[in-house]
Amino acid sequence: MKNITDIVKNVSIIKSYGNTDMSINEIQFDSRKVKAKDVFVAQKGLLFDGHQFIDKAIENGASVVVFDSETYVVKPETIAKGILFLQVKNSDTALAILAANYYQNPSEKLALVGVTGTNGKTTIATLLYNLFKKAGFKVGLLSTVVIQIDETEIEATHTTPDSITINKYMARMVAEGITHCFMEVSSHGIHQKRTAGLRFKGGVFTNLTHDHLDYHKTFAAYRNVKKVFFDNLPKSAFALVNVDDKNGTVMLQNTKAQKRTYALKTEADYKVRIIENQLTGLLLQINGSEVWSKLIGSFNAYNLAAIFGVAMELKLDKMEVLRIISELNSVNGRFQYTISESGITAIVDYAHTPDALKNVLQTINDIKLNGTNVITVVGCGGDRDKAKRPKMGHIASQLSDQVIFTSDNPRSEDPDTIIEEMEKGVTKENKAKTLAITNRKQAIKTASKLAKKGDILLIAGKGHETYQIIKDVKSDFDDYKIVTEMLQ
Repeated sequence: MKNITDIVKNVSIIKSYGNTDMSINEIQFDSRKVKAKDVFVAQKGLLFDGHQFIDKAIENGASVVVFDSETYVVKPETIAKGILFLQVKNSDTALAILAANYYQNPSEKLALVGVTGTNGKTTIATLLYNLFKKAGFKVGLLSTVVIQIDETEIEATHTTPDSITINKYMARMVAEGITHCFMEVSSHGIHQKRTAGLRFKGGVFTNLTHDHLDYHKTFAAYRNVKKVFFDNLPKSAFALVNVDDKNGTVMLQNTKAQKRTYALKTEADYKVRIIENQLTGLLLQINGSEVWSKLIGSFNAYNLAAIFGVAMELKLDKMEVLRIISELNSVNGRFQYTISESGITAIVDYAHTPDALKNVLQTINDIKLNGTNVITVVGCGGDRDKAKRPKMGHIASQLSDQVIFTSDNPRSEDPDTIIEEMEKGVTKENKAKTLAITNRKQAIKTASKLAKKGDILLIAGKGHETYQIIKDVKSDFDDYKIVTEMLQ
């Protein structure tokens, strides 16, 4: 039990109704989970307005209600029953601060680094986790793929979990002696204030390309949400941005944090040059020192520049960091490859944005041998940004020798309609090298049969995911496992 006065510290309260001297049990934002003496925070969501469920939360035992709607009317008879109502400026922000206070602000006891941008978040956060583990630290990770509390692995459900979940896991990290935590920070998470109330030691910006416009509506709105993360960093933090992306300098405009940069093409605090780019790895020069990496492609050179920069900002030894970089393996579902006995290379990658797909295909074309055909299997997710579908279709058909358009996670949409929208981006001269096979497993099987010795097969879009969502059914589906079996 905690006293309500202890957990409302720094929450912008407009008005309170009722007695503020009370003990509470837990914080909830889902009225169905409310139990006796809980705090219920009413949030305006995309589909539902939590203010409609306040009565239900009280019926389930809530003793405190936090709300931000100016139209919600507090009933005197409810206050008389001992219920405390707190009208706040913003319920999303209030939830984040309440959660941080409830768990005794665990982020302040960790070296917490957030990674944001369109592409590369999972790879950078995961590589940082692996690097710091190899350097001897106890480390935490909050990523799209998994939550790591040192050696303990927990399946992740969102890129940026809700505020309560974030603080609960961080409190557990602190209790288990973890010193560093690396966290993916999504635009949705920033916009919905899930990271408010967290104290970051540093922030990393990777790049900004076409994605999530179904949610943010315009590219400017998408960019500005990312910028908010850097605007809110404290003076004691560092802001490390990719200045080869023109939006990198935008992120630094109003930040109070120490400004740091990384790049391959322009001058930067952390400068990387690609000496060799092969299917077996990268030979890089990082701030004047050569290092061999098992990772492949120029996009991974950027990822390595970012993790090197973070390690330097967190005062690790340069030579030790370079040694560990040479030992790091690729992240599951990120340019993860296997070579069959018949000499066919299959690559599975999460590339689900136009820019990510272009980067992967350009990398494959850069490292392939003469006579090698590139066969791509790709789809687009349903109930997501539709504007990127023809762009994905154009890029796949332009940079591949053969393309099979298929289902990704169609969700509630008709998968054939999604494929048709992708095909709209294919030019006349590229039509002949495209096929449409709605069933993803059948598409991978067909691609495997089309591939000959020396060819490269790219299965794009789902990467690390081990499921497929069709309508409201979630079934087991693992691209890497399936293509490996097909090639055998």
